[in-house]
Amino acid sequence: MLQPDLIQQLAAELHESERSRVQVEHFSKRFPGMTIEDGYRVSRAWTALKIAEGRRVIGHKIGLTSRAMQQSSQIDEPDYGTLLDDMRFQPGDIPTDRFIAPRVEVELAFVLKRKLEGERITVDDVLNATEYVTPAIEIIDARIEQFDRHTRAMRKVQDTISDNAANAAIVLGGSRVHPREVDRPWCGAILRQNGNVEETGLAAGVQGDPAIGVAWLAMKLAPWGEGLQAGEIVLAGSFTRPVAAKKGDLFDADYGALGRFQFRFN
Repeated sequence: MLQPDLIQQLAAELHESERSRVQVEHFSKRFPGMTIEDGYRVSRAWTALKIAEGRRVIGHKIGLTSRAMQQSSQIDEPDYGTLLDDMRFQPGDIPTDRFIAPRVEVELAFVLKRKLEGERITVDDVLNATEYVTPAIEIIDARIEQFDRHTRAMRKVQDTISDNAANAAIVLGGSRVHPREVDRPWCGAILRQNGNVEETGLAAGVQGDPAIGVAWLAMKLAPWGEGLQAGEIVLAGSFTRPVAAKKGDLFDADYGALGRFQFRFN
């Protein structure tokens, strides 16, 4: 395990990278003994820095939910990060200069009405604790470079986890429905970029049912003495590949019966 002072140093590097929009090199290359737990410790230290500056936790995101992504990252479970109040945007204009290399993913968000905590959480527990589900876009980013600047090697999961599981922003839109009132695996979406269909997908791509990931996250937080709180937003995982975005791009997220909304990077 990395020493506490090094954990704080790496968190500060991420904090500065977000401010300067200059990516840092892979932590896993610089510190080959870095573990997944070290990655979560860095992410928590970065979150603490943000909270100290006045930010507020509004929820969590789950990533690496598809089997293909887990295999490519050489892990057998998802990862997770923290959502802060300044990450949430409404449909409409998104400031491009907020990001380094933004990419767009299609998801469902669970908004909780009561807390979920403990080492044994079922899908029924998740559904009972959820006020509603709603369409969500996650904007991911890379404070740690995705590919090493020298070797072009892809970053490791320790890097992604350190980097708040690559989360940078969320956009919520469309309808709000109780999770028992919709066939969750069959919830689908069409993502258009500048009028062109870039991605389509079904929520079944998220571990068969996105509620499974929410249960997993609650149990994963338990050893840290944490849980999911009432009012929090949980992004359950993307069911499309990430689509790169640049200034001027107009995105249209069409979730069929769950609604449709647009946002533009300006």
